[in-house]
Amino acid sequence: MVKASAIGQRHERVMAILPILKRTYPKAACTLDHKTPLQLLVATILSAQCTDVRVNLVTPGLFRKYKTAADYAEAPAAELERDIQSTGFYHNKAKSIQTMAASLVSKHGGRVPDTMEELTSLAGVGRKTANVVLGNAFGKNVGVVVDTHVARLSQRLGLSSHAAAEKIERDLMEIVPQDQWTLWSHLLIHHGRAVCTARQPLCEKCPIFDHCPMGEKILAERRRGQKAKAP
Repeated sequence: MVKASAIGQRHERVMAILPILKRTYPKAACTLDHKTPLQLLVATILSAQCTDVRVNLVTPGLFRKYKTAADYAEAPAAELERDIQSTGFYHNKAKSIQTMAASLVSKHGGRVPDTMEELTSLAGVGRKTANVVLGNAFGKNVGVVVDTHVARLSQRLGLSSHAAAEKIERDLMEIVPQDQWTLWSHLLIHHGRAVCTARQPLCEKCPIFDHCPMGEKILAERRRGQKAKAP
């Protein structure tokens, strides 16, 4: 009963927060530029430990050069590495892209599959990447994308007490309506970038402050810090 009650309270919080975030970020969507599932899959792999802005600077030229999975799979590794170098960790990323692309060619006729099981069986593709592709390229709400923003806000909003992305995702899937799973991640990501930042959240300007269990605590700690620094 306690667990059910706690889940119910978190669900109510989500339902109060959701319309506010929708009004605040009416254009919330995937910020990785893409036109096809393959492009989104490659862009998502590149976005690991890299900003979407940087990835979007690299992908226009990349997508003009590599149009199919076979193009990526058959490219000289050193050449692909040079093409994606500015996204960081380019050795590992190039390897992931090429092994993923080779799997697409050999197992799926070069096409990106649209199921969680098939996507996560590809080299270099974890559940988070699969969720991005399924939700944004295929319109399928199979899971919830948990990046650093979603993880941070889920904890601050009292929606999950876990640190592991997989456990946070399970908590969110229990309390967020399934048809909103993809959008929910976009909304939290936008809010995490604009207001609820990691180091200095703008609690005074937060539209969902009244629904945030951590808001008053964050402001109180900030006031104590400012008082301690005062001459």
